[in-house]
Amino acid sequence: MKPVAQAVIIGAGFGGLAAAVRLGARGYRVTVCERLDGPGGRAYAFQQDGFTFDSGPTIITAPFLLEELWNLCGRRLADDVELRSLDPFYRIRFHDGQAFDYYGDAARMQNEIEQFAPRDVEGYKQYMQMSEQIYRVGFERLGHVPFSSWRDMLSIAPTMLKLRSYRSVYQLVARYISDPRLRVVMSFHPLLIGGNPFTATSIYALIAFLERRWGVHFAMGGTGSLVRGLAGLVERQGGQIRLNAEVDSIMLKGRRAVGVRLTGGEEIAADVVVSNADAAFTYRKLLPRSARTRWTDSKLARARYSMGLFLWHFGTRRRYPDVPHHTILLGPRYRGLLTDIFERQVLPSDFSLYLHRPTATDPSLAPPGCDTFYVLSPVANLRSGVDWHSASEPYRRTIAAHLESTLLPDLGAQVITSRVVTPLHFRDQLLSTNGAAFAMEPLLSQSAYFRPHNLSEDVERLFLVGAGTHPGAGVPGVLSSARILDVVVPDAHALN
Repeated sequence: MKPVAQAVIIGAGFGGLAAAVRLGARGYRVTVCERLDGPGGRAYAFQQDGFTFDSGPTIITAPFLLEELWNLCGRRLADDVELRSLDPFYRIRFHDGQAFDYYGDAARMQNEIEQFAPRDVEGYKQYMQMSEQIYRVGFERLGHVPFSSWRDMLSIAPTMLKLRSYRSVYQLVARYISDPRLRVVMSFHPLLIGGNPFTATSIYALIAFLERRWGVHFAMGGTGSLVRGLAGLVERQGGQIRLNAEVDSIMLKGRRAVGVRLTGGEEIAADVVVSNADAAFTYRKLLPRSARTRWTDSKLARARYSMGLFLWHFGTRRRYPDVPHHTILLGPRYRGLLTDIFERQVLPSDFSLYLHRPTATDPSLAPPGCDTFYVLSPVANLRSGVDWHSASEPYRRTIAAHLESTLLPDLGAQVITSRVVTPLHFRDQLLSTNGAAFAMEPLLSQSAYFRPHNLSEDVERLFLVGAGTHPGAGVPGVLSSARILDVVVPDAHALN
């Protein structure tokens, strides 16, 4: 009797767990190796003083990708996780205190736009039509297709030119929208996947229509409930998730991956290896230089990496019922701030913030009468040289003072639990190159064929999923990277 094909997966983030479910459904016996004490990766959830915090993604925008995974196991997503639609998706608060509520409904969005710039309503309609065109190509046609050959890229070049993918997201928005504030509202989406709206290819303008098409959802119990649900699917299939199991290296036989070696010396043999670790880390740290011809140390050093993140998780002894689930607090600058973060790589005195209040939707995430929050500030990655050991607490205090003066009165006296995360955490705990929160920056020159491939160019039977490979960061992108395995990983019975 032919032995069951073995797959080992490095990392139990969304990409690794989705890969495990897909390979398990195709007959592989799967072992997931996770270096942390729980699954989730960037979506790791934790409890502190009775509060539940998500440390990574907080929204779900393409729930059908999750539904597919549950269906592969003969179940429905609703059997294990409840998704709650959010309305509005976000509240965007300008520095002068004015607010724009961002809805999925076209009529309500047009009404919001009329309050700021009635002349831009028609431009908004045209922009959404363009966003839909880009979505149909970039997400539906190409988001689940491996770009393993330059011919793949060449074949879509005419379409990319037609869709003006050589423009940035901001440039595309500015073509249709004239009001400066509305240009910010319509162009901020690349920041959700680690990109600068002024340099990220306009292919990422598809996010606007993706949100309208599928909605913006929150998983009751927090994003951690999705992680637990996926882990449960893997285990129901007979797969194994090993925690506190750090991979030291990918074992090779010639140029073929044949398993992994853990830091304690244990070896796990496998017919295929899938890495959900940071792509640059996978090549630089888990493979010898002699095995790499394309992703050499010098090429990885020249790559541009996404910004970092400063996160402050905190819980309050009181509730703030007027604060919605998602608030984006814009600072006094937009282009200048992003230039400081992405180009100059300095820590400016001003900031723009994303404030997450999940207890607006799910009060169970905090003790009775309390609120759970996290506030996120985009910052430069560790190439900036910022000393976060000394800068962290002053920066947190500045953010706290701003929140207290704008949305959360008396915040200083209300905080009863607190934890801060800086780019050092992304480097040291999540093993992300340069502490970048979203792997390589989503530039046209680092997208599709030009990004590390899902099917490794350097090592046979090594496959990549997660933010660092095609199609990129964000929960839909990461889940789609695992979907590509259906195309590039051989069937279990076909291995020899």
